[in-house]
Amino acid sequence: MIPQSFIQDLLARIDIVDVIERHLTVKKGGANYFACCPFHGEKTPSFSISPTKQFYHCFGCGVHGNAISFLMEYSGLSFIDAVKDLAQQTGMQIPDEPSGGKYHAPPNQENEALLEAMSTAARYYCEQLKRSPVAIDYLKRRGLNGEIAARFGIGYAPDDWQALQAAFPSYEAKALLDAGLVIENEQKRRYDRFRNRIMFPIQNRRGRVIAFGGRILDSGEPKYLNSPETPLFEKGRELYGLPQAQKPIREAGYALVVEGYMDVVALAQYGIGNVVAALGTATTRHHIQTLLRETDRIVFCFDGDAAGRKAAWRALDASLEALRDDVTLAFLFLPEQHDPDSFVRAEGDTAFRAAAAAAMPLASFLTRELQTDCALDTAEGRARFVHEARPLVTRVAAPLLRLQLIKSIAEASDMTQIEVEQAFGIKPAESPTRARSGNPRPPSGPISSRGRRKPTTPVATLLRIVLQHPVWIARLPVDLIPVDDAHGRALVAMIDALSIGELETERGLGGLVEHFRSSEHAATLNKVAAELVGTDYDESVIETLFEDTLRKLQADAISDEILALTRQSRETGLAPGERQRLAELLLEKSQIRDLGSSKNL
Repeated sequence: MIPQSFIQDLLARIDIVDVIERHLTVKKGGANYFACCPFHGEKTPSFSISPTKQFYHCFGCGVHGNAISFLMEYSGLSFIDAVKDLAQQTGMQIPDEPSGGKYHAPPNQENEALLEAMSTAARYYCEQLKRSPVAIDYLKRRGLNGEIAARFGIGYAPDDWQALQAAFPSYEAKALLDAGLVIENEQKRRYDRFRNRIMFPIQNRRGRVIAFGGRILDSGEPKYLNSPETPLFEKGRELYGLPQAQKPIREAGYALVVEGYMDVVALAQYGIGNVVAALGTATTRHHIQTLLRETDRIVFCFDGDAAGRKAAWRALDASLEALRDDVTLAFLFLPEQHDPDSFVRAEGDTAFRAAAAAAMPLASFLTRELQTDCALDTAEGRARFVHEARPLVTRVAAPLLRLQLIKSIAEASDMTQIEVEQAFGIKPAESPTRARSGNPRPPSGPISSRGRRKPTTPVATLLRIVLQHPVWIARLPVDLIPVDDAHGRALVAMIDALSIGELETERGLGGLVEHFRSSEHAATLNKVAAELVGTDYDESVIETLFEDTLRKLQADAISDEILALTRQSRETGLAPGERQRLAELLLEKSQIRDLGSSKNL
């Protein structure tokens, strides 16, 4: 292990602004620096870099960290390589480990033995492609050149039961079995999993091979064969082609999701590089969250047949909780005789890009598909339409988009917006007395068991909100969370667990509370979770409440610093730099107050 003391010394010498400025255009604003976030598409800078805290945080997508984590996220470096990069910038020498052994990433990092086995296999398959005229001829017939094959590391698995023996010193090594490269039968005899297949290496965000997809050359089944799930590889979390697509996605302003490996490489051959593919499984919420860190627009591309529409519906279903009001998800359906590969060959890259730009927005696709089996010219059909829409619309996390969907459904079903909201359970039906008197509903929020609204602190409010929407933990600014009570300490623990990949927020409230079962935060989380049962915040206001609470925390932190400087001014006076800092804080507090006021207009 690299000594922790060295890492702390390194971070103390590095200026995070200098590190980030090597990759982004930054501009000073008050005490902090700002840039357009590189991890999601935006036009107004919300990526804040604090030179005093040596920390960055994006108020748009929630990504945050220090100089090491920035290099890991932005440049795809491993923990060790990020430390080496920073050490080289400062001229610091990483100390030798007394045992003479190699440095290793923290214990939660991927298993190096398996990664090394996958890397060895990838190099072997690439070498075998050069020696196989049949495999080369197949790729040429598909229109792929050597440059694209090299960019994606495409290889060939020979038609041999134990070809990998030539690549490894020991064919019996445990890593080969654990990585899914070989299969062991009941007699403990081993043979290669992939034989006579074009090999597509699957890489993680850092560009390391973690699995393979193999396309058979002759007629055989299965046509495509993927690596099994291993300690390195989980199909629902990885996207084929993401390392190669990250820069093109940022340049194009959107990500294109297709169904197969060959679609990805074929489009890249035509200069369309912002393309990824799910790995033999339906698009998952994790896939969508990963892409939304790269861009604010995702276009799903499917064949125009029944299977394509079914796959599109699964993608829509997976995306509902991940939607935000500042992102766009759209669906491109190709003519039935085409897939992306054949379409771009027949029509060209310009036509393909134009089709992607005109893709159908998610809201239009959702309402269109729901109307397909509902006769809206009958009362029964309209009732069914509203009934079918309810479980989908109520899962939409983006409040403004959900409102637009409700309005569309109300118009199509010949109902009012309030009637649809009542049918969905978003608003209770008003009593006749209330309706006649015109008294408004009481404000939304958590209610006690006796019906009285409970007073709550901003930190307690945030804890309630993220327990209701665990995916929002990623949006919390850890540097603003006070830790002087149990709620704040629980929030920081959740942020820390998420940042090192230990917390699975997509598993919801139950999974989140279970994660901390044996921790000091278990009692706090269980208590708040129990209070939330049946008394969640109104979904129509929760996004606004979340943003307002974050602004309140930011204002409180600024107020504390203003108070400290004001006291110092009265007691000992302020240096010129401190007076400038006080002026900046007062301006920043005014801006936050103005923003809050405009939100309430």
